[in-house]
Amino acid sequence: MAEFSRNLWAPWRMEYIRSLGGERPDEGCFLCRYAASPDDDGENHVIWRGSCCLTAFNSFPYNSGHLLVAPLGHVADLDSMDDPALDELIRQVRDAKRLLAAVLAPQGFNVGMNFGKCAGAGLPGHLHVHIVPRWEGDTNFMPVVGDTRVIPESLAAIHNRMIEAAGSLGLPGVRG
Repeated sequence: MAEFSRNLWAPWRMEYIRSLGGERPDEGCFLCRYAASPDDDGENHVIWRGSCCLTAFNSFPYNSGHLLVAPLGHVADLDSMDDPALDELIRQVRDAKRLLAAVLAPQGFNVGMNFGKCAGAGLPGHLHVHIVPRWEGDTNFMPVVGDTRVIPESLAAIHNRMIEAAGSLGLPGVRG
């Protein structure tokens, strides 16, 4: 086997690794930055925001269309949220799943939260819900052998498709 065929390139991975190592402490919590800058929603791939929560694409996705729903405030646990914020959080999860189903037609979903670093929380200080669309056969050898995920469509392309579809689904507060 030729030497070059053994390389599996995932150039986005280094940005993720650096973000975990605290090499960018001046940037703070990315979800708080998103919450504080609604004028940058297109650049940040925010789909919509309500009075308490926002829905955005995960910049380091597990799969195409991987979304995050998070409170606008920097809260680490469900106990820190009042009932209206909890209600909005779950409504946005429902609406995000509905939008992903309409645009990407996945065959299933993983929806979940991680509390604490040892439980897998990459951002333990800011609660967020992951919504990951899944298809039969989307798990293959790449993550196991090469620590690399194959994401077949760019965030910008999926974002644009979802913004277009959201209006026809009657989803409130969609951002472009």
